[in-house]
Amino acid sequence: MDKIIRTIFDRSRDGKTGYILPKLDVPGIRLDKHISKKLLKTESFDMPQVTEPEVVRHFVNLSTKNHHVDKDFYPLGSCTMKYNPKINDVLAGAEPFSGMHPEQLDRSSQGALEIMSKLEDSLLKITGMDAITLQPSAGSQGEFVGILMIRKFHNEKGNEKDHIIIPETAHGTNPASVVLGGYKTVKVSTDNRGRVNIDDLKLKVNSNTAGMMLTQPNTLGLYEDQILEITDLIHSVDGIMYMDGANLNALVGLCYPKTMGFDIVHINLHKTFSTPHGGGGPGAGPIAVVDKLEKYLPVPKIKLNSKNRYYLDSDSEDSIGPIHSYYGNFGILVRAYIYISILGEEGVKKMTRRAVLNANYLKKRLKDYYDIPYSEGSMHEFVISGIRQKEKGVKVLDIAKMLLDYGYHAPTIYFPNNIPESMMIEPTESESKQTLDDFVETLIEIDSLIDKDPSIITNAPYKTPVRRLDETRANREPVLKWQKK
Repeated sequence: MDKIIRTIFDRSRDGKTGYILPKLDVPGIRLDKHISKKLLKTESFDMPQVTEPEVVRHFVNLSTKNHHVDKDFYPLGSCTMKYNPKINDVLAGAEPFSGMHPEQLDRSSQGALEIMSKLEDSLLKITGMDAITLQPSAGSQGEFVGILMIRKFHNEKGNEKDHIIIPETAHGTNPASVVLGGYKTVKVSTDNRGRVNIDDLKLKVNSNTAGMMLTQPNTLGLYEDQILEITDLIHSVDGIMYMDGANLNALVGLCYPKTMGFDIVHINLHKTFSTPHGGGGPGAGPIAVVDKLEKYLPVPKIKLNSKNRYYLDSDSEDSIGPIHSYYGNFGILVRAYIYISILGEEGVKKMTRRAVLNANYLKKRLKDYYDIPYSEGSMHEFVISGIRQKEKGVKVLDIAKMLLDYGYHAPTIYFPNNIPESMMIEPTESESKQTLDDFVETLIEIDSLIDKDPSIITNAPYKTPVRRLDETRANREPVLKWQKK
């Protein structure tokens, strides 16, 4: 029999206590003499009365309900969810780093500034770009910064541009960033190989094109092998090529965005370089650019003076200005620097090759059970289609929920939306062949269960704290907190 799951309020009983405070040995203070009465709560708090062990168990049990990459396989797709080596956390949490104050003077922050400068050098070498800022706190903020730089570039040249081209499979943040930056979006379609439709692109590019945002490899996990033709088309109208670096994990050490013709690239340190990702942050999305855009980078910039001392320089007339307080999420920058430093040049190449190998191994093993509409040239991720399973009465949503019962986080589903019943899978290089084989066998077993009894899958999950919801009602009438009956 399954154990009844109780809330901490269910365990509350009058008289229980989890703490013992010593008697005051100093005079007490009346709060109403120091704080406005209208700010003081008059009724009692409805707090549970529980023992200390019950409090500890409550929070430990809550922590185990959340799926994370330390718990089991997280093949999300679109968002790289690789293992975060614990040495990253240990060193980033060391007192000399974690104890720093953002208002410290440059002379007492030389170690931190040196780490950031060396990280900049590494990222420039990885991308082939000419200049960089580490400030953006996420890839999405990096996108916005890039759009602002594109706008300033065209304004200074007197170019009257009104739109930026994006592929139909673009990440949702791409069109959002374009609109926030004051441009319209123009979508370009996908060809029968899953790449940008060059013929359609030629129809869309004109003198009003400010640039193009393109993920490389694209959102289907495919390398845009006509990239030089694409970048030449955009540059022919003085447009700027922006590379969404969400899938940089497939390129690091093997090829350079600058060589492909990109002018801007954002780098998700919280994806490609292993730092924690998800749950709202923290993140880091540095922006690297070519020479012609360097002067527009946000301030402050990390520089080295004549005495070989690092400092933050905010003196730049052409900069788009600061993008937020201080300099970004320093702890994330430290983690990425450690990761790159440990792997080294050969290590990051091996990382990339193994990520591509793992994805293609999974694709090869699953192709006889699930449709894979765009399978030629897959890089670090691929997209399967559950149309075959849907014909038997099971949607990809049901398969994703069933995976939860096997202890896996479900891959991304229903994106990209140009593939029916899509499921995007990205194993990353962190996972062993045994883990990949176990995941494959699970998907094969789910497929076989559909033939026996589809309702087994359509009623999943069975083992999670919350089972199948009324999805429509949950969206229209969300209950977001516990309510006393």
